[in-house]
Amino acid sequence: MNKNELIGAVADTSGLTRNDATKAVESVFDTITAALSKGDEVRLVGFGTFSVAKRKASTGRNPRTGEPMTIKASTQPKFKAGKGLKDAVN
Repeated sequence: MNKNELIGAVADTSGLTRNDATKAVESVFDTITAALSKGDEVRLVGFGTFSVAKRKASTGRNPRTGEPMTIKASTQPKFKAGKGLKDAVN
């Protein structure tokens, strides 16, 4: 399922117009993104938790030349599925 299919499914199940469903889905994504960019966690009980993990700088190797290179520190978004989502999938 891609984003357009998700918007269509939200419109069908909620009775919203496609335009309103688009605004709702975009708002959810924007809100989660804004919270993660501030370093906050987003917990959706029964669904899962979105969080941010900090990765340390490390040394890797260029696969073509084999020479060592530094990989700079970064922050990565993470998602941990909740029990309800795990049970629904299994």
